[in-house]
Amino acid sequence: MADSAVIVVLPPIDPDQVEIGRRLRRLREGRGIAAPDLARAMRLGLTALRMAEQGRARLTSSQLYAATLALRIPMRLFFEGEIETVPTWPASL
Repeated sequence: MADSAVIVVLPPIDPDQVEIGRRLRRLREGRGIAAPDLARAMRLGLTALRMAEQGRARLTSSQLYAATLALRIPMRLFFEGEIETVPTWPASL
């Protein structure tokens, strides 16, 4: 019996989504929110959130809006300028 290899193909990294995903992760970590909690607030599976944070999944505007509510940030932080990840108030879900 021959050994068979398993090939796992991940979705390609979307250059347009990489920075949004990085910002999402930095903001989430800066606010001290666990990935499963943010995924639940965004109505995503944990795997989908992880893929989005890596730029491998595109988030809809409603998912980004849900993230802004959970993180208590303005939407523009996903798209412009440098972000400050130090929490200014306690975030709770």
